[in-house]
Amino acid sequence: MQTDPQQSPATVTPVAIVNLAILIPMLAAIVAITPLAIDMYLPAMATLASSFHSDITTVQQSLSIYLAGYAVGMLCFGPLADRIGRRPLVIMGLTGFMLVSLCLAFVTNVELFLALRFAQAFIGAAATVVVPGYIKEVYGENTAKGMSYVSLIMMLAPLIAPSIGSLILELGEWHLIFFILAAYAFILLALVFWKLKMPSDSDANSRSQKSFFGAYAVIFTKPGTKLHIASGVLTSFAFFCYLTASPFVYMEVFGLDKSLFAILFSTNVGALMLANVINSRIVVRYGSRLMLKIATLLAMLAGSALLLVNLFGLSYHFTVAMLIPFMGFLGIMSVNADAIVLMKFKKETGTATAVIGTLRFGCGAMAGPLLALFYTGTAVPFSALMLSAVILVGLCQFFAAHGVQCEE
Repeated sequence: MQTDPQQSPATVTPVAIVNLAILIPMLAAIVAITPLAIDMYLPAMATLASSFHSDITTVQQSLSIYLAGYAVGMLCFGPLADRIGRRPLVIMGLTGFMLVSLCLAFVTNVELFLALRFAQAFIGAAATVVVPGYIKEVYGENTAKGMSYVSLIMMLAPLIAPSIGSLILELGEWHLIFFILAAYAFILLALVFWKLKMPSDSDANSRSQKSFFGAYAVIFTKPGTKLHIASGVLTSFAFFCYLTASPFVYMEVFGLDKSLFAILFSTNVGALMLANVINSRIVVRYGSRLMLKIATLLAMLAGSALLLVNLFGLSYHFTVAMLIPFMGFLGIMSVNADAIVLMKFKKETGTATAVIGTLRFGCGAMAGPLLALFYTGTAVPFSALMLSAVILVGLCQFFAAHGVQCEE
């Protein structure tokens, strides 16, 4: 019997017989189709615009269109996964993603390209929306630990995807990027047929009997979930603020070159990965609630320091020094907030994942407009918005704890 080496005998779940050395990387690779599809073609945008005889701003709209398609897909497929099972959704999602990626490789005009990018994101969501449910099935009460492992692996995707895209363009035309995405989905599909066989896939009793809207009603009416969903969404907002503002802050405000920016960006991704390693090792002992509270408190301290160093106009070294722990704490907050929500549902994990994912993308999309609204030409708005988001998480956790005490 193969189990997670980090699990003690007391915490081994009924499905620990699954080979986690294969299952967890496979689930992470499935989730990674989204960042790969978003980031791999970024170096090819100018080439795409030229190929379609269009301007680059039109091609750039494909990013927003992809995110919109992904959000709509999650909303549609989350309740469906809870009703018919996760495995059919994974197979359908990967098959559809593969076929649409192949079609994208043969596109000759920008209008069809944009439409197919929406379709690619929409159908791909069918595969990714079920992953947290599988993690919960494997890890049970230690769901946050499993989600840390998956987050750790999938974070490599946005880190290496632009470099892969650049390498592909050195070897061939932009079409090759979508051929490779199709091949990636095909390999995952073969692995799913071969290795993804969980107890819930053949157990009809584990599936929800709720209607489409009934499933969403369960999520929004479940006691003790709204504040934790809000905590995860606000954490994502802080992260999107960083993603949106970091190129401007590093290269415009501090005048750093692209190479140093890439190094510093990778360092912060490394902080997120390290935080997930730490969380995976100790969350079993302390629990997701305590980990979320401690990480939120520490993030408020790091965020306050980040705001202060920028208010005083200190050098970029201080901003980097504050951002590294801050991003790490955000990583711990994110996985534990999601785990707390998922643990509250037995049969509606797909719907819960859809709610979390859609709200996160929607809230994250507000980062750009808000940063533009408070633009001062400095790093102060970026720092203040991130700190504000974390403070709001702290308030959510305070009221959540108060609510639990009242119920008890």
